[in-house]
Amino acid sequence: MRSPIEAHHFTSAEFDVTKLIVLKGTVKKIEWINPHAWLYLEVKDTTGKITTWRIEGASMHAYELRDFPKKLVTVGLELSITAYPAKNGEPMADGATITFKDGRRIFFGGSAPIDGRDDDGHPCIFGYPGCR
Repeated sequence: MRSPIEAHHFTSAEFDVTKLIVLKGTVKKIEWINPHAWLYLEVKDTTGKITTWRIEGASMHAYELRDFPKKLVTVGLELSITAYPAKNGEPMADGATITFKDGRRIFFGGSAPIDGRDDDGHPCIFGYPGCR
């Protein structure tokens, strides 16, 4: 009898989990796929140059457990996202919290409690006080 093989990388192997950045831009593309969702965000720097950031999200199973409202994140939407940048300097990051223009926030990453909230009801970022 064969057993399924599971493999997963540690976030800290690819991303600098000691540095939380905020990216502001427009959603170019969103992929709701396994093993992780990917959000592509066009970010304009101070000179006007646009860079497309590839932001890793959670698994589809994690979104199902959290009842994540996928329909809220659409191409063309302007938003900001807190994320952990890639260690190699590429425009890639491990996503944490999405903040919409109206101030609503939702947890996009994979390292959070099932409901994506801390003990006070705020979006939870793994490692922050109050996160389970």
